Amino acid sequence: MGRIFFWLFGFGLSVAGGVSIILYVNLMAAGLTFVEYVKFLAKKGNCYLFVLGLIIISLSIYYPQPKKKK
Repeated sequence: MGRIFFWLFGFGLSVAGGVSIILYVNLMAAGLTFVEYVKFLAKKGNCYLFVLGLIIISLSIYYPQPKKKK
Protein backbone atom coordinates (compact mmCIF):
# COMPACT_ATOMS: atom_id res chain seq x y z
CA MET A 1 0.00 0.00 0.00
CA GLY A 2 2.88 2.35 0.74
CA ARG A 3 4.41 1.82 -2.67
CA ILE A 4 1.20 2.82 -4.41
CA PHE A 5 0.98 5.97 -2.31
CA PHE A 6 4.56 6.98 -3.11
CA TRP A 7 4.07 6.14 -6.78
CA LEU A 8 0.97 8.35 -6.96
CA PHE A 9 2.68 11.10 -4.97
CA GLY A 10 5.66 11.04 -7.34
CA PHE A 11 3.34 11.01 -10.32
CA GLY A 12 1.54 14.10 -9.01
CA LEU A 13 4.82 15.94 -8.50
CA SER A 14 5.98 14.99 -11.98
CA VAL A 15 2.77 16.25 -13.53
CA ALA A 16 2.96 19.54 -11.65
CA GLY A 17 6.59 20.08 -12.67
CA GLY A 18 5.98 18.98 -16.26
CA VAL A 19 3.08 21.38 -16.66
CA SER A 20 5.27 24.22 -15.37
CA ILE A 21 8.01 23.32 -17.83
CA ILE A 22 5.53 23.24 -20.71
CA LEU A 23 4.02 26.57 -19.67
CA TYR A 24 7.45 28.19 -19.66
CA VAL A 25 8.05 27.06 -23.28
CA ASN A 26 6.11 30.19 -24.26
CA LEU A 27 9.17 32.20 -23.25
CA MET A 28 11.01 30.80 -26.25
CA ALA A 29 8.38 32.38 -28.48
CA ALA A 30 9.14 35.67 -26.76
CA GLY A 31 12.74 35.52 -27.94
CA LEU A 32 14.71 33.38 -25.46
CA THR A 33 17.19 30.91 -26.87
CA PHE A 34 17.19 27.29 -25.70
CA VAL A 35 20.20 27.87 -23.45
CA GLU A 36 18.52 30.89 -21.83
CA TYR A 37 15.36 28.82 -21.41
CA VAL A 38 17.25 26.07 -19.57
CA LYS A 39 18.98 28.64 -17.36
CA PHE A 40 15.58 30.16 -16.57
CA LEU A 41 14.19 26.74 -15.64
CA ALA A 42 17.16 26.11 -13.36
CA LYS A 43 16.18 29.20 -11.36
CA LYS A 44 12.55 28.13 -10.89
CA GLY A 45 11.84 25.88 -7.94
CA ASN A 46 8.62 24.39 -9.25
CA CYS A 47 10.44 22.88 -12.23
CA TYR A 48 12.47 20.73 -9.84
CA LEU A 49 9.23 18.98 -8.92
CA PHE A 50 9.46 17.06 -12.21
CA VAL A 51 12.85 15.58 -11.35
CA LEU A 52 11.87 14.93 -7.73
CA GLY A 53 8.72 13.15 -8.87
CA LEU A 54 10.67 10.93 -11.25
CA ILE A 55 13.07 9.99 -8.46
CA ILE A 56 10.21 9.12 -6.10
CA ILE A 57 8.50 7.05 -8.81
CA SER A 58 11.65 5.12 -9.59
CA LEU A 59 12.34 4.48 -5.90
CA SER A 60 8.81 3.24 -5.33
CA ILE A 61 9.13 0.84 -8.24
CA TYR A 62 12.68 -0.46 -7.87
CA TYR A 63 13.30 -0.31 -4.11
CA PRO A 64 13.16 -3.87 -2.75
CA GLN A 65 10.32 -4.81 -0.45
CA PRO A 66 11.22 -5.89 3.07
CA LYS A 67 10.94 -9.63 3.57
CA LYS A 68 7.90 -10.77 5.50
CA LYS A 69 8.49 -12.72 8.70
CA LYS A 70 6.83 -16.12 8.96
